[in-house]
Amino acid sequence: MYLIAPSILSADFARLGEEVTRVVDSGADWIHFDVMDNHYVPNMTVGPVVCKAIRPMTTAMIDVHLMTRPVDRLIGDFAKAGANVITFHPEASEHVDRSLSLIRDSGCQSGLAFNPATPLHYMDYVMDKLDLVLLMGVNPGFGGQKFIPSTLTKLQEARARALAYEQEADRRIRVGIDGGVKVDNVAAIALAGADTFVAGSAIFEAGQDGDPHHYDSVIAAMRAQLSRV
Repeated sequence: MYLIAPSILSADFARLGEEVTRVVDSGADWIHFDVMDNHYVPNMTVGPVVCKAIRPMTTAMIDVHLMTRPVDRLIGDFAKAGANVITFHPEASEHVDRSLSLIRDSGCQSGLAFNPATPLHYMDYVMDKLDLVLLMGVNPGFGGQKFIPSTLTKLQEARARALAYEQEADRRIRVGIDGGVKVDNVAAIALAGADTFVAGSAIFEAGQDGDPHHYDSVIAAMRAQLSRV
C-alpha cells in the first residue's frame, strides 16, 4: 500500500547511477526525479538526458516531477527517456487537461503537484486522468526544508476527494507528500491520508559516508513507522 520514493535531489550527483542502485537495493519503491528550470522554482537541476542515463540502472519506477514552465514539450522528452510517472504543477500549464492527456498518451502515469498555497480545486475537473496527486510539504526548489504542518489538513482534503472518486469510478488515485518527510513524521502523514512518500535528505544524507546500510536503516525505520498506522 505504501510507497517510498527517494528524491535524487539530495543524492550525490557525482555517483548518481550508483546512488540509484544502492537506494533501490535498500528497499525504495520509486525513484523521484526532480526537474527544476530556475523559472518556475528558484533552482536548476537535471533534464531528460540524465533520466535516460539512469534508466538502465534500475527497473524501479521513475517518477518525474516537473517544476518547470511550460511542461508540454518536456512530457514527451521524459517519456522517451524512460519515465514511468510524470507529474506537473497546474499553474505551469495553460491547459491542465491537455497536459495530463499528453502524459497518458505517451504511456506514462499522470499526476498533479500542489504547492502549499495552491488550492486543490484543479483536481476536481480531471480526476479521470489522474493517477497521482502530490502535495508539497515545503515550498519547492530546495531539499532539506522543514515540513509545513498545515499540509496535513490539506492532505486530508485531497484524500477525501480521491476516495470519493475511487468509490464512484472504482479506480485508485495515489496521494503523496513531497518535502520534509522524515522517520519521525511519516506515520502522521500516513494517518492524514498519504500512501506515497517522497523523501530526499532524510534518506540520502544518511548515507553520505558511503555506507549503503544507512539507506537500509532509514527506509526500514520509515516502514516500521508505517506498519503501525
